[in-house]
Amino acid sequence: MNNERKSIFITGAASGIGRATTRLFAGKGWFVGMADVNADGLDALEAEIGSNNCDKVQLDVSDRSAYQAALDRFAGKTGGRLDVLFNNAGIAFGTLFSETDFENIERMIQINLMGVIIGIHAAYPMLKQTPGSLCFTTSSASAILGVPGLATYSATKHAVKGLTESLSVEFMHDDIRAADTIPGSIDTAMQTDETKENLPDTGMWRMIPAENVAEAVWASYHDKSGKLHWYVPEELLKLEAIVAADVEKARDGSAKYFKAETK
Repeated sequence: MNNERKSIFITGAASGIGRATTRLFAGKGWFVGMADVNADGLDALEAEIGSNNCDKVQLDVSDRSAYQAALDRFAGKTGGRLDVLFNNAGIAFGTLFSETDFENIERMIQINLMGVIIGIHAAYPMLKQTPGSLCFTTSSASAILGVPGLATYSATKHAVKGLTESLSVEFMHDDIRAADTIPGSIDTAMQTDETKENLPDTGMWRMIPAENVAEAVWASYHDKSGKLHWYVPEELLKLEAIVAADVEKARDGSAKYFKAETK
């Protein structure tokens, strides 16, 4: 039993943002629930941080019964304690909407949106009984302005952002905080080599280490201001302001960029 230690349950833990967050919280003495479809990645991470600091489970977040079973197992090891739920798992297919296989569209919705909803709904009782708990989710800069070539992905991330905003009000009555991270170009396996080569060295679209997002999760848990959206990098807040001021102008700028990239 690890009910004396703070605990975090992370989906998509085997790589990228999830792995960086696992390392950070385990290094701070937390007990970490690591969930991912990648069993080999979980094994490697467990070997790195120590089996006494984590509980690993191979999980498809779109499987409601499997997600509930994973949380029940985790609760058995934490005495029912869950200080942070980090719904981070996500997938993307970078293709035009009209050229994307419908099975891939459905899969993105199931993982990126339904997986988040399933996780939060299942974890709610644990969050409620843990004082000062945090429900944290990975959204995306594509939730600020829809990205051409990532239409369904953008739609799921807009939905996650809206869900966070609604739950931040609903959950406050149960002493549960809700927040999300809105990352830009993060150095993970989701970025292709071609994309990395074309990114600028400076500005809001520069490549950012996954560790920076992990630090945002840590900062959000300890935040007392009620900050809702954690932009990584913070310059993305400027894009939010531009879109809010003139969404048509922002859309036109995105369209020009898209035309240049697809010539």
